[in-house]
Amino acid sequence: MRRACMHAILTAHALRHLCCRQRPAGAYHKTARALAQLQKTQETFDAERIIHHTTLPSPMLPYATAPEAEAALGRAMTRAEAAWLRYSASMPDHLLYCHNVAILLLLYTLAPLPLALLELRARAAPDGVAAAVMRPSTYKLQPRAHLPPAAFVRCYLDTGRVLLLTVGALSLVSYPAVKMVGIRTGLPLPSAGEVAAQMLVYLLVEDYLGYWIHRLLHTRWGYDNIHRVHHEFTAPFGYAAPYAHWAEVLILGVPAFTGPAIVPCHMTTLWLWFLLRHLEAIDIHSGFNFPFNPTKLIPFYGGADHHDYHHRVGGQSQSNFSSVFTFCDHLYGTDKGYRYHKASLEK
Repeated sequence: MRRACMHAILTAHALRHLCCRQRPAGAYHKTARALAQLQKTQETFDAERIIHHTTLPSPMLPYATAPEAEAALGRAMTRAEAAWLRYSASMPDHLLYCHNVAILLLLYTLAPLPLALLELRARAAPDGVAAAVMRPSTYKLQPRAHLPPAAFVRCYLDTGRVLLLTVGALSLVSYPAVKMVGIRTGLPLPSAGEVAAQMLVYLLVEDYLGYWIHRLLHTRWGYDNIHRVHHEFTAPFGYAAPYAHWAEVLILGVPAFTGPAIVPCHMTTLWLWFLLRHLEAIDIHSGFNFPFNPTKLIPFYGGADHHDYHHRVGGQSQSNFSSVFTFCDHLYGTDKGYRYHKASLEK
């Protein structure tokens, strides 16, 4: 506003000198100085406007073609950036954000499917055949627990309905919050190092907050009214990972979104974070402890064995609340039963 007023004053001052019929001595010099000042002010204003559009966070940078994007970036785009520009340039940011619903439903449908087929094969095949083919009796954490195919179908349909009505509906109304915290959709795309650092922060934040929320859900009121739904399956399997009361789905969304709210990221990083988090949930609910699982290389990672014990001991369990890492359980002494159980198996 102040710049606009100054611009108007200088313009009026210059025009007054130009339009005056009787110009006193030195009037032309004053007019020239006024016009020079006006031009300098306009150039400063234009420069600041360009800086604002290219450096401050915005939902999308103001370009729609590759030459415009490369001119704004000051370099050639990478193949990934060119592909992202082609895909996102004409798409509203809100619609880009809602992709997480499609990613979640597609992931929930496909990722647990091999585990379900392995579970059904272990149930149907004789012990000798199963041991010779996939050795599920060795990898399965609760080898005597088998569910009929109808239980898988019921779990999948119930969970899909809850996810669609909660995550889907929330995605339609939560984009203003996503925009407010600084999630961006424009170029440049984040580097691999930036994404890795953000993933680590998100995992640590989610694990710590999720630990305490999980403990609260195991209080008498929290368990009886909300969390008992998730514990209907004492022998968890992949499709049961997000099987929960609708209120729990919303509550557990808080620690998952807190990390990106603290450390804002690119929309593609947000998609990757949600995908990674759901894959991790499916992994710890798989019911199988595969020795070749690459997550065994991650320090302090709990895995399926750690979380399966939490389900196996029942709803009143006060052990193994962590969702990703084990240090919260160890720090606050909520893994004593699990450690005693592991020690007894090693004897």
